Amino acid sequence: MKKLKVLVWSMCLVLGACAVKPTTEVYTSERGTQWEWNKGTIVVHTPERPAGQKSVLGLTVPKMDVVRVGFVGLGMRGPGAVERFTHIPGTQIVALCDYEQKRAEDCQKYLKAASLPKAAIYSGEKGYEELCKRDDIDLVYIAADWLHHFPVAKCALEHGKNVAVEVPSAMNLKECWALVNLSETSRKHCFILENCCYDWFEMNTLNMAQQGVFGEVIRAQGAYIHNLEAFWDYYWKNGKEDKLGWRLDYNMRHRGDVYATHGLGPVAQALDIHRGDRMATLVAMDTKSVVGKSLVEERTDSVCNNFRNGDHTTTLIRTAKGKVIEIQHNVMTPQPYNRLYQLTGTKGFANKYPVEGYALDAKQLAASGVQPKLDDLSSHGFLPQKEMEALVEKYQHPILKKYGEMAKEVGGHGGMDFIMDSRLVYCLQNGLPLDMDVYDLAEWCCLAELGELSMDNGCAAVEFPDFTRGEWNVVKGYKHAFASLEDEAATAKKAAEITAKLKQQGAKEWANNE
Repeated sequence: MKKLKVLVWSMCLVLGACAVKPTTEVYTSERGTQWEWNKGTIVVHTPERPAGQKSVLGLTVPKMDVVRVGFVGLGMRGPGAVERFTHIPGTQIVALCDYEQKRAEDCQKYLKAASLPKAAIYSGEKGYEELCKRDDIDLVYIAADWLHHFPVAKCALEHGKNVAVEVPSAMNLKECWALVNLSETSRKHCFILENCCYDWFEMNTLNMAQQGVFGEVIRAQGAYIHNLEAFWDYYWKNGKEDKLGWRLDYNMRHRGDVYATHGLGPVAQALDIHRGDRMATLVAMDTKSVVGKSLVEERTDSVCNNFRNGDHTTTLIRTAKGKVIEIQHNVMTPQPYNRLYQLTGTKGFANKYPVEGYALDAKQLAASGVQPKLDDLSSHGFLPQKEMEALVEKYQHPILKKYGEMAKEVGGHGGMDFIMDSRLVYCLQNGLPLDMDVYDLAEWCCLAELGELSMDNGCAAVEFPDFTRGEWNVVKGYKHAFASLEDEAATAKKAAEITAKLKQQGAKEWANNE
């Protein structure tokens, strides 16, 4: 009888253990991402860092006297980038590549106009592979269509090149992780070309936020609301059978905020993402597709039953430290252009689009170093024009002081493209960390797939993977790196001398060709 009781008790223990042991089912999305439920939240796991890899937080590479560049993708944005680089001292455009040879050859005109040496031409579906094999290129600048950003960046990193990639730079989590691993393995920069981080309002407002003008920033908004009705037919098409063009086709096939970085990038910097805080959880919702669906039907003369992307997508994000970010995407409906950038702080407020301004009371404005002209100034409305101008003048970002005037002359989305390119070259020439790293790239680009996961599962909460693999709180606060005044002057002098020699060489080459 005693043995029987022991046996029964043992069986109870075993059965009890089995009963409370959690059984977690692992799911696989259409994109191949594995995830599971945890208390009503979708969890996408962060893989362990492979052996031999190290973090690239604060990554630097040796100083470059001349930054030798190869451009890949010379359709809509690429030619403008080539032209801008002809204005940046200490750069050499070594190679030009596009699927269509003529588009690459057409960009030689910018080098001729600047009296710079001709570049090598690459074309065809795999032309970029030959470009990446060259040993005289330091930076591969990628401005192709979305589906080619990743394969070109992958190839360049595998061949030991630094890369700068137009947005969105990676289209899913698999690509995000691959670029993180390649940057960590190669010890080369993987820079996201997010130009909106360099616009005037965003840069000045970031400086204000870092100086405490708004107190603690607890909420932020960003958006890309841009009716593309006039542009859909100009996106590259792969042959006569392609009726949609790459961008409309991508929106038809994929749900989520597929173009999040313009809205997310600037606010992520203001909130010190992976530099003291991290995006922890998101929830996404979209409207049904009406305009998108009709665009396909107009171009194909057939019924479109499954246009994946809603006309308007909203994503809410909560950070590890209790901040909230709201990001919107709409390229379909008729609305005024709106690249919303908004910071809500405990002592002040900043807003761009449709009304640009700052809201501070008299006490906080004075504490920020600007004496208000009005005695009853409150934060119930935006600052009057004179107070706003004084605030902006006091907190003008040093990068704008350096490049702002020339940027207005050279152009590129009002000059912010030139500022972005100039900063990239400045950091490479001075051996400094870049303004954005591969973790920024992955965090800002993963919003599309995570949002899709949320919406495909009843708008459930989704946890962000940690692309820094636990190091998001190592760096305290987002910062731009600067060389000493002496080093900066020496680098600038050397860059000017190199460009002068290149212009002499280029003038002779072009004269001999005429």
